[in-house]
Amino acid sequence: MKMERYSRNHTAITPDEQTKLSEGHVLIAGCGGLGGYIIELLTRIGVGHLTVVDGDVFCESNLNRQLLSTAETLGKSKAEAAVERMASVNPLVSGTAVCKYLTEENADSLLAGQDVAVDALDNGESRALLLAAARRANIPLVHGAIAGWYGRVSVIYPGDATSALMQTAGRGLEQQTGNLSFTASGVASIQAAETVKCLLSKGQVCRNRTIELDLLSGNFEEITFV
Repeated sequence: MKMERYSRNHTAITPDEQTKLSEGHVLIAGCGGLGGYIIELLTRIGVGHLTVVDGDVFCESNLNRQLLSTAETLGKSKAEAAVERMASVNPLVSGTAVCKYLTEENADSLLAGQDVAVDALDNGESRALLLAAARRANIPLVHGAIAGWYGRVSVIYPGDATSALMQTAGRGLEQQTGNLSFTASGVASIQAAETVKCLLSKGQVCRNRTIELDLLSGNFEEITFV
């Protein structure tokens, strides 16, 4: 491995841990506001293989917050744009683009062989499908959601309790509040950190609790749901 690329990760991430990251397989469901930033961060830190799942294409309203959305990618598959970006940033990371939405029919096959699933979705129904599939695959799910100035993050392992908020959050709230670039990037950064912690079994994972972010007031609140 070309360790010079990762020299600024050290000593926060040791060479042995960097090697472990290079062997990791992570699925990111959604390549939009949250997903684009998560993919970027996991690519730069050196997670070995990312499977990115999204059946949508970029439109003009994505430009305000989605990292992968540019004038050049309008109308392009979000998943394909994500893999192209990965290759340009870090060719040591391999990517698989799945240009489909997550469904009950494909969820299990998509999660086969993954170490962590990351929720960058925008509706409660799809989140519930991803959570159920992650439980069956016996892997942790890193959940994130945003609405306007507000966001939340939690990590759910198989057998853990689940916040009711995860099941009910959906596109309706986002349409009322809008979505902002800094909320997406902030929540995605925490999700990326939690994903790395899961892969390395390092630090205190945000498990059996949720971090609630209110960027308008500058408040961060921890809510336990055990």
